Amino acid sequence: MTDQRIPRRARGVLSAALVGAVLVPLAATAAPAAAATPSVACTSGKAGLAAKLSKDITAALKGRKSTTALSLHDRTTNTRCTLRATQQYDSASVVKVTVLATLLWDAQKTGRALTTSEKNLVTAMITKSDNASTSTLWKQLGLTRVKGFLKAAKMTRTVPGTGGYWGLTQITADDEKQLLSLVTAKNTVLTDASRAYMLDRMNKVVPSQRWGVPAGAPTSAKVHLKNGWLQRSTHGWRVHSIGAFTGKGHDYTLSVLTHDNKTMNDGVNTIQAVAKAIHKGLYPTVAKTAVPVLTTPSASYESMPPTPDGK
Repeated sequence: MTDQRIPRRARGVLSAALVGAVLVPLAATAAPAAAATPSVACTSGKAGLAAKLSKDITAALKGRKSTTALSLHDRTTNTRCTLRATQQYDSASVVKVTVLATLLWDAQKTGRALTTSEKNLVTAMITKSDNASTSTLWKQLGLTRVKGFLKAAKMTRTVPGTGGYWGLTQITADDEKQLLSLVTAKNTVLTDASRAYMLDRMNKVVPSQRWGVPAGAPTSAKVHLKNGWLQRSTHGWRVHSIGAFTGKGHDYTLSVLTHDNKTMNDGVNTIQAVAKAIHKGLYPTVAKTAVPVLTTPSASYESMPPTPDGK
């Protein structure tokens, strides 16, 4: 509405000014810009390290189709890096570390040791990524115990898969970092004995499955690892790798989750490119480990139980 108290000439000047002020924003909102792609965020107690890691991880991801999430925590330099760290992904076999943690947490309540049968199931589940063993332990524990552990562990964004579909548990890079932090440092959720047992099993993953976050790690570091992979009709291949690195001054964890991979190898290559960039930044002058170069899926790769969409 025009204010009748404003002189006609002044109203003309005011209208022209308003047109100039209003039309530009309207033109801008007519074609809104696409949502910004999440960027790598790093902080560090070591001068220059955060900027280097952020730049190198971003470069490692450039041009890749994977939708990647990561969470890094290096206690020795007080370094943290995140990317999509709270976005949920289908867990595939990465959830097997949570299954083991839940089993040990539950056993601690009554002060009992794992049975021989449970130890055999655990070894097959972690070192060979055996699915039948996982299904047996998942059924034994039940969702109530799994949820109880997640609450105690403060893994607040992890949602267990239902209907026996443990591979469809929803996980985040931050929650996997939280789990690994419980495994690698004294806490009130897992006893020292439980933590040592978990690290020992994760250190004995079979050679054909030792790809992923160990890529480019220092040869002096002791690697504790679990990978997961699963193809579905949406988001293609999910390929994940989580690891803890200890010993000889090493004290850090790294979780990298991916989906939207056309092939499994696309996911593996993305994870290893990120891992190499991180290890180069953290340890630029030490000898690095080599990891298997995967070209086609082998018989050692797991075959996940059928999921609701048939994959």
